[in-house]
Amino acid sequence: MTQDEHMGAEGRAGRTGPGDQARTGGSDGTGPPGGAPSGAAAGGPVTTAATARAFAQAVVRDRWNSSFGRAREEDVIDLLLVVSELVTNAIRHGEGLTGFDAVPTADGIRLAVHDRSDVVPQVAFGPGDLPLGHQGSGYGWPLIIRLAREIVIDRRPGGGKTVTVLVPLRAADTAGGGTGEPAVR
Repeated sequence: MTQDEHMGAEGRAGRTGPGDQARTGGSDGTGPPGGAPSGAAAGGPVTTAATARAFAQAVVRDRWNSSFGRAREEDVIDLLLVVSELVTNAIRHGEGLTGFDAVPTADGIRLAVHDRSDVVPQVAFGPGDLPLGHQGSGYGWPLIIRLAREIVIDRRPGGGKTVTVLVPLRAADTAGGGTGEPAVR
């Protein structure tokens, strides 16, 4: 299947409809709204996988936990892995990271990663099979597909694209019967 077969009339590719995605964009179409760094944490704007992980973890700690209960540690680990993969893909294959958003929802954290490339990775719409050996694509997209939901890729009007995913989070079971793992605080 070609890249254009995945793209909708509005330049969208993904597994969900337009109502399921977070939309952000700067005045030039390459960055977050208003041109300000999106996902700016106390330490500054998100420019690396490490700063994106720190920002996402702060969103869980400061916003998701207070609204929905403490998140399970294993779910936060999955979130941080997806953040690392998406941001690293933007930097390595997307001609640079131009923005990052992490928004809490009742179901988890919705991530939006903006880059400069219009190229939609075909593997993003595959079954999530891990590669045999190290031929072609690596492990990143298969892991994202297995850990995230509602994967949507939008081409941005001024160039580039936004990859939006929902990483599910569950509240730690405080009534017993949980996983025995500590919750993220």
